[in-house]
Amino acid sequence: MNRYGAEKPDPWRVPVVVEKIPDTGLHRELEADAAALKAIAETGDLREVLSAHASLDVTPKNGGRVHVTGRVRARIGQFCVVTLEPIESDIDEAVDQIFAPPDQIPELADLVDDAAESDAEIPDPPEPIANGIIDLGRLATDALYLAVDPYPRKPDAVFEPLVEAEDPEDHPFAALKALKVEAKPAGGKKPKGK
Repeated sequence: MNRYGAEKPDPWRVPVVVEKIPDTGLHRELEADAAALKAIAETGDLREVLSAHASLDVTPKNGGRVHVTGRVRARIGQFCVVTLEPIESDIDEAVDQIFAPPDQIPELADLVDDAAESDAEIPDPPEPIANGIIDLGRLATDALYLAVDPYPRKPDAVFEPLVEAEDPEDHPFAALKALKVEAKPAGGKKPKGK
């Protein structure tokens, strides 16, 4: 099972062996092919992904860590939540992620927790380097999914609730009113003096 809860492999894989990253770092321009676009759409529950591009800089850091920065740009298709018509939107999301050897993750996660208690900007928790590999495609896919609007709307779409004229006999106390009418005495007036 992958991180999206699916039984499928990650939709876009671009593995990089950490040992082969030069000291000066490297730059990668990634373009998802048709199969990856389809898999990204299916895994992300999107109508379609028309394009996905990532421009990433990979820089080695002290202690075997790797810092990845850059941008992910994509064009996705969804359905408008108001009109249910197909719409397209553009994604442009920044990427800033640290990868670390698995044994360093608890220590680095504590630093993130400490930052959360202060007024400083909270960094993302580090991702583990799995078997000496970081996956730039997976990182780009995560950034794309984070940028997806969960409630997309066409620019001119306006939600107008259905307005129905109120039926005076159709309210919560209509049944009680009917009981009250039936319970009235037939004579109409109470006898005096009794």
